[in-house]
Amino acid sequence: MDTILVVNAGSSSVKFQIFSIEGEGRLRRQIKGQIDGIGSRPRLRASGVRGEPLAHRAYPIELVSDVPTAMGIAGGWLRDELGMSPMAVGHRVVHGGPDYDRPVLIDHGVVARLERLVALAPIHQPHNLAPVRSLLANFPTLPQVACFDTAFHRTRDAVSDLYAIPHQLYAEGVRRYGFHGLSYEYIAKTLPHVAPEIAKGRVIVAHLGSGASMCALKGGRSIESTMGFTALDGLPMGTRPGQIDPGVVLYLISEKGMSPAKVQDFLYRDCGLKGLSGVSNDMRELEASEDPKAKLAIDYFVYRVGLDAGMLAAALQGLDAFVFTAGIGENSTRIRARIVDQLRWLGVTLSADENSRNAQLISRSDSRIPVYIIPTDEELMIAKHTLSLLLERPSPNARHNNVS
Repeated sequence: MDTILVVNAGSSSVKFQIFSIEGEGRLRRQIKGQIDGIGSRPRLRASGVRGEPLAHRAYPIELVSDVPTAMGIAGGWLRDELGMSPMAVGHRVVHGGPDYDRPVLIDHGVVARLERLVALAPIHQPHNLAPVRSLLANFPTLPQVACFDTAFHRTRDAVSDLYAIPHQLYAEGVRRYGFHGLSYEYIAKTLPHVAPEIAKGRVIVAHLGSGASMCALKGGRSIESTMGFTALDGLPMGTRPGQIDPGVVLYLISEKGMSPAKVQDFLYRDCGLKGLSGVSNDMRELEASEDPKAKLAIDYFVYRVGLDAGMLAAALQGLDAFVFTAGIGENSTRIRARIVDQLRWLGVTLSADENSRNAQLISRSDSRIPVYIIPTDEELMIAKHTLSLLLERPSPNARHNNVS
């Protein structure tokens, strides 16, 4: 069975999925797993196509100290116990910078260019690239494909990408990129099957999770996003502040004596819902909390989603549908209801019953703007891009590599 391995590596976890390649280039998910707790309490968990458990193992901390080691354990388990040797690996890479507007086959030159973008995505990029480097070193002929969260937004008009700064900086790559592109691309490709007429129109997609942003789609194409140069911008997130006056950063450096490195760590790890609430960065814990600051953090999150939805509706010059996706968007009945309440001025009315059961269409029949829940699937998009590049540039040795 020919398979593709999809990898999404973070600082303390490696998530992976296996897709089999079936007739006419169709992909079928076979395995979903992860190694988390890297460097603290490592464990491997995996399930099969019907959700049946395949593995649940704990490891001594010294055996799984970093992402490459975790990749080795996951690869060894796939090969030795399941007999799987993927013919290619697709990776989520958060930042593609100005160089990459589509997925690309990886070589050492690509890795070098992507490493130059680490400062623009410091909590993502280095960890995304760690398994890439490991596989390049150990299996140099195994095709690897980088799929970028920025690529989907590269179709936007130049005016959407600009900051009001000298053009030379734009030429150097200081521009509004937008992120969560793999998620938005999946939604854009799924909408024609859910609501064909709406898919041709003006749609706001709210990707609400620990990382959160929104995207304005017109005819399935990104025309505007809440995120910009880095993944700090836009909506408040679990630990990131979202939109913030640059003067705050200058104040932290000049008046509070914080180094640039300290400011970076502060903005990525200590702000957002965590910073506002002082309780947690997890929306589920905030919803369960009776702490007034937890309520304030939720109020702020909902307010900013509503505010930025108005901005995106203006960019679209109207609105034909609103879509919730990602962890909070797909699962939090209360947050969805509160956000829809913020959108009443657009003519949106919620069906409480449909919302409570997480239906696909959660707006009332008399709502001027329909509201949908569409679960995202970034891993499937990565697998599709990987397969597409393999078909364009097949590797004669690809099927004879083992990942371990």
